[in-house]
Amino acid sequence: MTRKQRRLVLIGVSLSVLGVAVALVLSALRDSIVFFNSPTDIVEKHVAPGTRIRLGGLVEDGSVRRGDNLRVSFKVTDGKTDIPVIYQGIVPDLFREGQGVVAEGIVEPGGTIKADTVLAKHDERYMPKEVVEALKKSGRWKEGNQDFAGDKK
Repeated sequence: MTRKQRRLVLIGVSLSVLGVAVALVLSALRDSIVFFNSPTDIVEKHVAPGTRIRLGGLVEDGSVRRGDNLRVSFKVTDGKTDIPVIYQGIVPDLFREGQGVVAEGIVEPGGTIKADTVLAKHDERYMPKEVVEALKKSGRWKEGNQDFAGDKK
């Protein structure tokens, strides 16, 4: 085998190994490359307790409960499914019922999310595409002058 052929074989093998490594990394991250999961996604995927996850949706009306030591519990809904969330800390100023929220934390046995981070929606007109689709499917989304059924702009 000539020197040129050995070099080409080495380059070919190196590129193949690199390609396989990239494919393995991307396939391992396939479910993780999401800004957040809707409550329906989490229920359908049967997420195991102890799994770290980002949950996004709307804070369900009437679900916010404040307790001692800055403990807040609430439900996140996409109009079809709702998931209870427990958070210990100061919630963002924009956090309130009927508003968009993303909670990041651990799934506990029973399906409750024990959040260590809560992010509130920052723009009054912004609604994540996944939440809009879920709200449209459930019939709670209205086009035009309303962001969400019952909420006037």
